[in-house]
Amino acid sequence: MAGLIVPDARVTVRRVGVNPTRTGLLDVLAAMRAPLSTAPQGPGDAAGEPMAALTVSHASLAATTIAGPLIPRLIDEVPALAVLAATARGTTEIRDAAELRVKESDRIAALVRELAKMGVRLDERPDGLAVPGGQRFRAARVASGGDHRMAMALAVAGLVADGETVVEDTACVHTSFPTFVDTLNALAGGPAITVEP
Repeated sequence: MAGLIVPDARVTVRRVGVNPTRTGLLDVLAAMRAPLSTAPQGPGDAAGEPMAALTVSHASLAATTIAGPLIPRLIDEVPALAVLAATARGTTEIRDAAELRVKESDRIAALVRELAKMGVRLDERPDGLAVPGGQRFRAARVASGGDHRMAMALAVAGLVADGETVVEDTACVHTSFPTFVDTLNALAGGPAITVEP
């Protein structure tokens, strides 16, 4: 996601699992007209899952609707998608995602609350969000609430904020991506976000 919203960025991630049951995010990026290239990489992992190298670069994206059968294929990516959608042209609708209310946190409410601190408005719905695009992020102190997906999404938002963003309670990221902060700061060319465990 960072590669799509940070000016002049171009990011390649290798050996990404591309099992069709988990590639809803790629379908959404295509609908948003993201410049995404996929190069198959083999052999697959130990379980025989297909792998690919994915490359994205900064672009002006179009809003889309994320609902129905797509939701189970990208439910964990919704926090990052909300950040991305706030930069797109038009309003992105996320529906049929009430499951977000019972994840590590109520991610719908948490996104509305924490992104508001960064000057970004999301319209909360019982089963999702409406995300007006064309918004700018301002620096802020935000909290993950112990939810690793929220911590990572807020850190990515911090990359395009107009000053230093501090993300509180980031130790939770170690459960899914132990090197996330180092990787993100390396991609940004130096310390871009401040995290507090």
